[in-house]
Amino acid sequence: MSRNILVAYFSASGVTGRVAREIAEATGAELYEIRPAQPYTPADLDWTNKKSRSSVEMNDPACRPAIAGELPEMDKYDTVFLGFPIWWYVQPRIVDTFLEACDVSGKTIIPFATSGGSGVEGAARALQGAYPQAQWKPGKLLGGAGAAAWARGAVNA
Repeated sequence: MSRNILVAYFSASGVTGRVAREIAEATGAELYEIRPAQPYTPADLDWTNKKSRSSVEMNDPACRPAIAGELPEMDKYDTVFLGFPIWWYVQPRIVDTFLEACDVSGKTIIPFATSGGSGVEGAARALQGAYPQAQWKPGKLLGGAGAAAWARGAVNA
């Protein structure tokens, strides 16, 4: 596989991280974790509490949580697998922080998501609409087996 692939992911509970590592191993990609400057606590992730950090962020489309650490050198990559959990039917706001901080112009981006019940379609539409400078491939909801085979197929499609 090509060495110009990046798997960038945000994982609040570890589920998306597990899938991201499987995709990176299957495709020979480099791995980049989108880590929040202020880590999320279990209370922050309580979607049933309208005052929790995640609820407040997701209710503000302009919210852009800060990212910890250095950003990847995007000019090294042609293809980016972009992983995240589904929050309120779309990507968490920190994914928007990442995309706005990195130049994704002309990059092929393949979204993948994990979720307890929501699909990836709403997030895929939101991302394509907000970042049209990238070339988007269809996204996939992953969680169980099959991530490696899907990723190899997505790269070769």
